Amino acid sequence: MPSDATPLSRRSPQVGVGELLEGLTPSFRFADVSFDSYIPDPGHPSQAQAVEELRGFAETVGRPRGSGGLLSRLFGGGSSGAPSGRRGRSTKSPRTGGIYLDGGFGVGKTHLLASLYHASPGQRAFGTFVEYTNLVGALSFRRTVDVLSDYSLVCIDEFELDDPGDTVLMSRLMRELTDAGVKLAATSNTLPGSLGDGRFAASDFQREIQVLADQFAVVRVDGEDFRHRGLPEAPPPLATEELEDFAAAHHEGATVVVDDFEALTEHLSQVHPSRYRHLLSGVEVLVLKDVTTIEAQSLGLRFVVLADRLYDQDVKIIASGVPFDQLFTEEMMSGGYMKKYHRAVSRLTALVRSGQMGEKAL
Repeated sequence: MPSDATPLSRRSPQVGVGELLEGLTPSFRFADVSFDSYIPDPGHPSQAQAVEELRGFAETVGRPRGSGGLLSRLFGGGSSGAPSGRRGRSTKSPRTGGIYLDGGFGVGKTHLLASLYHASPGQRAFGTFVEYTNLVGALSFRRTVDVLSDYSLVCIDEFELDDPGDTVLMSRLMRELTDAGVKLAATSNTLPGSLGDGRFAASDFQREIQVLADQFAVVRVDGEDFRHRGLPEAPPPLATEELEDFAAAHHEGATVVVDDFEALTEHLSQVHPSRYRHLLSGVEVLVLKDVTTIEAQSLGLRFVVLADRLYDQDVKIIASGVPFDQLFTEEMMSGGYMKKYHRAVSRLTALVRSGQMGEKAL
């Protein structure tokens, strides 16, 4: 094990504003994807349709803004003018405001969003929802609008509203970027008009939520979680005393980081989620000792962000304790944030299969 493999629980990364902006690109996992490398499931025609919708949308990125008002910019000249969220429009004249991929976890939405990023011209940004809210916190709202207004395309992965403050913030940001002629693209497990449901009093913020919904044309991506198609269950956890020997034997030469799960989760509460990507810098294999079920909602949501960053950076996992399908309580897995928790379990399962069985994490 390399001598510099500092446990995550002892790392305190400092991230500057410049690094936050430079980090708004697809992660290692999606650095080279394309529409051609996305393999639609023939059992779900909406996947192939989504590819064509996005190819058409990419052709509109970077075009000079028309002289019409907001509605004409959202719907584009010659479009059907159907309300946002409707399908059936021609891909020859896609709406020019924004496109929103709605579907369950594991159907390839992030792959498609990254493919759009790679296929589009001009200066583009690609980040998760939390990375954009963190950017506003680092730059200020006005400076963020000024910076991103020079971009041709802003891609927002995992668009989910967790609190009223985020609702108001993102509503304003998306509206001002659209007014500046920036094309928007997002992925989520929830339709725009239903964002926030089950998490806070969404009805009190319906105006802001509707403003968000109005920025996007919705494209549905149906299908099963590709990470679990035809695959057996994740391998059982190993014994704690076997973990480090197993890592040395099966991942020779890799940078292996060993953490006690309790120490790591305690540390996560002290590190802002915007730094989790840098927290994992250089890590190839993560050994987690004595994983236990997370019961606190705040910690659960932080661990979801960590799971996303682990998955983005293709960090293999070897673990003892409870299996990852028991990482969150039953109440969490069926509550307002259930889609986040299910996505995290799906991704962590893929990474533990990679770490303990040698399979490529899809």
